[in-house]
Amino acid sequence: MGAAGSALARLGLPAQTRPSWLGVAALSLAAVALGTVAWRHARPRRRRRLQQVGTVAQISIYPIKSCKGVQVNEAECTTMGLRCGNLRDRFWLVIKEDGHMITARQEPRLVLVSITYENNSLILKAPDMEQLVLPVKQPSSNPLHDCRLFGLDIKGRDCGDEVAQWFTNYLKTESYRLVQFETSMKGRASKKIFPSVQNYQVAYPDCSPILILSEASLEDLNTRLEKKVNMEYFRPNIVVTGCDAFEEDCWDELVIGDVEMKKVLACPRCIMTTVDPDTGIIDRKEPLETLKSYRLCDPSEKKIYKSSPLFGIYYSVEKIGNLKVGDPVYQMV
Repeated sequence: MGAAGSALARLGLPAQTRPSWLGVAALSLAAVALGTVAWRHARPRRRRRLQQVGTVAQISIYPIKSCKGVQVNEAECTTMGLRCGNLRDRFWLVIKEDGHMITARQEPRLVLVSITYENNSLILKAPDMEQLVLPVKQPSSNPLHDCRLFGLDIKGRDCGDEVAQWFTNYLKTESYRLVQFETSMKGRASKKIFPSVQNYQVAYPDCSPILILSEASLEDLNTRLEKKVNMEYFRPNIVVTGCDAFEEDCWDELVIGDVEMKKVLACPRCIMTTVDPDTGIIDRKEPLETLKSYRLCDPSEKKIYKSSPLFGIYYSVEKIGNLKVGDPVYQMV
């Protein structure tokens, strides 16, 4: 039975009683249906165009939250952040004995702890301290801690008494432990950090696996400051050159190397930006006050950002892959 016959049969009328106009109508309906199917199959998928918006100038991994970063020439970009071998971004965290996180907001001198990566170990150095060698893989027999970051629970594997004593001796305020996130652990859900964003998980970063900032935005800020600041005040994972100041505010979807990223939200800045990365002294004023003078959110977004100035953009990783310094940064348009 042809398409017209099928259409007539569905009307439930015997062939001998079907008026001639029904045959014409059914043929017309069948033709439209077949034409629609053919058009859907023939219609080309809309392709996204890539527009270069800059170039990767710097890639940084911050292994221990609030300590110095490690600059690398290339990195793997996973859904939970940058990775170079077993060096992972913000996979280690200093905590109090009760599990609450400690950052440079409470202990500014954490920013003076430098890290190098050698022979599958983190080499920790700090003023007036002997260097400490910490293996990146901890024994599974080490205890797990219940940790608390910004009001959310997350696990951490204890890194041992030696490094705990090292941080305790260095900071000289109370007893501290160092914990490590493991990929088998459950991260903090993005929806619990910012309910309006897409679903992903993070370990110990504030709220997103990747933070991007442009050189031009920092240069713009420095034209307004009496005392200039460097990029270390803001701790981005990827620094982009070759664009205008705050152009990154408009980049919704990016391709770098074979990595695809999606904008989560702008980075709301806090008192952490007033910690001098060279002295470990917290100013509590600049550059935060200057940022507040011209980088507050639109009133419609005040529910999200409140009174925090915005500087840099958080991204989630939509397609994992590799990227390197010198890679073009493309926006999907």
